[in-house]
Amino acid sequence: MNNIIQNLINSLPEGKVKMVQVGYFWTLVCVKVNGREQCGLAASMHNSNYEHNRTPAVQAAGRLQDRMASELAEMALAESLTERAIGMAAINALLPRYPEQWRTANAEEVILEEGRDKRVAVVGHFPFIEKMRDEIKSLSVLELAPRPGDLPASAAPDVLPQADLVAITATTLTNDTLDDLLMLCRPDARVMLLGPTTPLSPLLYNHGIHFISGAVVEDVNKVSLGVTQAASFRQLSQMGVRLVTMQKAD
Repeated sequence: MNNIIQNLINSLPEGKVKMVQVGYFWTLVCVKVNGREQCGLAASMHNSNYEHNRTPAVQAAGRLQDRMASELAEMALAESLTERAIGMAAINALLPRYPEQWRTANAEEVILEEGRDKRVAVVGHFPFIEKMRDEIKSLSVLELAPRPGDLPASAAPDVLPQADLVAITATTLTNDTLDDLLMLCRPDARVMLLGPTTPLSPLLYNHGIHFISGAVVEDVNKVSLGVTQAASFRQLSQMGVRLVTMQKAD
C-alpha cells in the first residue's frame, strides 16, 4: 500500500498550504500550486487510542498551515489515521489536474453501465446501494459494519474472486487494506476506486484500477463551511463538489 501512496507523492509538485480543516466526516486541504488554488478532500479517520490526554491524533495541530504542502502529503504514511486522512487530502489537493480525462459521472452511473448484467462486488456501503440492489443481476456488498443485506468485510476472499466488476472505497488507501483487496480480484475483472478520498491520478491504472471515481472541489468557501459543520457527502455535493470519473483506455 505504501508503494501506491509513495508513487502518488513522488508525482506531486510543491505547493503552499492555504487551509487545513479536519471535520467530523471530511478532511479538507487547500494549497496554492503553480499559481492557482486547489483543494482536496478525504474521509476523516478517527483513532480510538489517540484522544484527549493520550498521544495526539495530529502531532502538529495548529501549525500545519506553516508546513510545506509536500510535508502534509507525506502524512498519508503516518501511524495516526487522522494524520493519514490529512495526507490523502493534501495529495488530492496537489495532484496535477487532467480535466480532459474527467467525465462528469458519479460512481453509481458507471457501476450500472458496466455491471448491470454482471457479478458486482462493492467494498463499502455507499448511499446508492439500496437503489442498486434491484438493478444489478448479482450484487454483493462488503462492509466492516454490515447493514441488512451486506456481507462482513471478512467475506472478501470468497466474494471478490467471483466478481466481474469490483468497486472499492478509497478509504482502503487510508486504512492500508487496498493492496490486499486488489490481490483478491481476478486478472480479468474490472476494478473501480471510488469516493471523495480517491486520487484523480492516472498512476492508479498501473495498480490494476480501471475506473477512478472521485470529487473535484469547485466552491471552496461553501465546501469549507460544509466540512466544518459536519455535512454529509450528499450535502457537500450540493455545495460545490463535482463528481467525476476517469477511465483507463482499453
